Amino acid sequence: MDSGFPPDDIAPIAILMDELRAEDVQLRLNAIHRVSTIALALGPERARDELIPFLQESVDDEDEVLLALAEELGRNFEEYLGGPEYAHVLLGPLENLAAVEETLVRDKAAESITKVAAVLSPAQIETYYIPLLRRLSRGEWFTSRTSSAALFAPVYSQVSPPIQEELRKGFAALGSDDTPMVRRAAAKWLGAFVKKLSKQHVLSDGLPIYRRLQSDDQDSVRLLTVEDLIVIAQQLTPAEVKEQLLKQIRQTVSDKSWRVRYMAANHFNELAEAVGQELVREELIGHYVQLLKDNEAEVRTAGSGQIPGFAKLLDREVILARIVPCVRELAKDSSQHVRAALANQISGLAPLLGKDATIEHLLPLFLTLLKDEFPEVRLNIISKLETVNSVIGIELLSESLLPAIVELAEDKSWRVRQAIIEYIPLLATQLGKPFFDESLGNLCMEWLGDTVYSIREAATVNLKKLTDVFGVEWAKVVIVPKVVAMGQHPNYLYRLTTIQAISSMAPSLNLDIIRSDILAPLLALATDPIPNIRFNVAKALEVLATSYGNAPGGKELCQQRIVPLLEQMKQDQDADVRYFATRALQKTLTAMEG
Repeated sequence: MDSGFPPDDIAPIAILMDELRAEDVQLRLNAIHRVSTIALALGPERARDELIPFLQESVDDEDEVLLALAEELGRNFEEYLGGPEYAHVLLGPLENLAAVEETLVRDKAAESITKVAAVLSPAQIETYYIPLLRRLSRGEWFTSRTSSAALFAPVYSQVSPPIQEELRKGFAALGSDDTPMVRRAAAKWLGAFVKKLSKQHVLSDGLPIYRRLQSDDQDSVRLLTVEDLIVIAQQLTPAEVKEQLLKQIRQTVSDKSWRVRYMAANHFNELAEAVGQELVREELIGHYVQLLKDNEAEVRTAGSGQIPGFAKLLDREVILARIVPCVRELAKDSSQHVRAALANQISGLAPLLGKDATIEHLLPLFLTLLKDEFPEVRLNIISKLETVNSVIGIELLSESLLPAIVELAEDKSWRVRQAIIEYIPLLATQLGKPFFDESLGNLCMEWLGDTVYSIREAATVNLKKLTDVFGVEWAKVVIVPKVVAMGQHPNYLYRLTTIQAISSMAPSLNLDIIRSDILAPLLALATDPIPNIRFNVAKALEVLATSYGNAPGGKELCQQRIVPLLEQMKQDQDADVRYFATRALQKTLTAMEG
């Protein structure tokens, strides 16, 4: 490895060491980011003996610098110290960083300690890592105890049974710590720790820690135990879940804090999959309905997001009897966020219910949501119609919902209009040419004149996709004449849209259409009074040349029509036009040679 420093010249190292002591924060930060270079230049021995002790003493510093240091030391830094056999040397400065006041620094230090642990041998873990963990987990300041919670799981499987027992007791102590922040950290990392335990120790040690935290007086602790509940349930049989966790499940979904109920609703599918089919039928359906009817909108929103996933675990009759009535109520919910979450998920029920039940129960709700006053609700229902189409068929979908979709094509929210445009090619594929031309063809052209640039841009891309769907002959008859006609419009935005539409569609057309229908109107716009139009003509000519310059007849077209015009445009009075004409000419000549 080349350090970039002359072998016998260590002056740069001294300078960088001085930077680490400098008053200017940016200088120290720059030095930290180059600390691996310093280590490389010093060599492994001096890096271990001089650099690491120096860094260990430099903890009293700006949080930004400490965060950078914690991150750097976790980036395979042992390579600069002589390899994994010396990786434990990094634990000293990282231990100090894991006890500082700033949470971000502590979290990054703990993350780096676990990375170091991954390369330590079992002997190094017992000699260096475990003592560090003892010091942090029993530290006087809650900051070190908080950091220690993340450090139990990574090494549990690699230590001897007596030390494993010590780790279980140590984690239990964190779970009953006097400081809420420490208990919160224990709740956050309990799931990872439980995954490393044997079934016997999940029951004897993991469960008591979980139960204590799940009944904590701080809701910020309790809400973190929802994920712990899922992990523990995954380690147990359905019978054991019923025996050991039923009380806690009931307490969690009916917790007095809406934040805990929100977490339960947000992870409900994972919980349902973990507890087994029997408990889902006996217990969880009732709890889920309870969450969908919760008095807090945030909980109903989270619950709505779980609908199709949870419904997959149920029989069709149960969905119709228990879930669909809730869905009807949610479609009329007073909160737009609840309705938006429902709109995003409701289509997932269609494959589970089948054609007849979807037509009877869901179609009316789709129509209701398509007409919702909030754009996000309408947007979400539009984006998921494909799932419904696969169940009930395009004919019924177009008959029931197409009028609402056409109405949304002129929606006052441009994002809704854009979503409709993006859905059009899919709809076109499903509807077929005649139906499309009759119902949606004019809309596609109207979007080209929209007042919002993003809509006009999306509309030009849409024309390319439609050409791919229906073919070039259809495009020549239906689209190209209308696009070309816009090139004569007095409003320059329409003329600009013509050029952009040509650029977008050209690769999907063929040389005959380019020659007979496209080129002359495009070349005419090269003398437009608006520079923006002229340089976009140059860009469009570049697309034509790169698409067809090497095709049979394309080289002649470029030589006779495109190259002369671009040579002329290179002399334009506008700098942008000259730039794009020059670039287009270079690309054209390259394409002709290719």
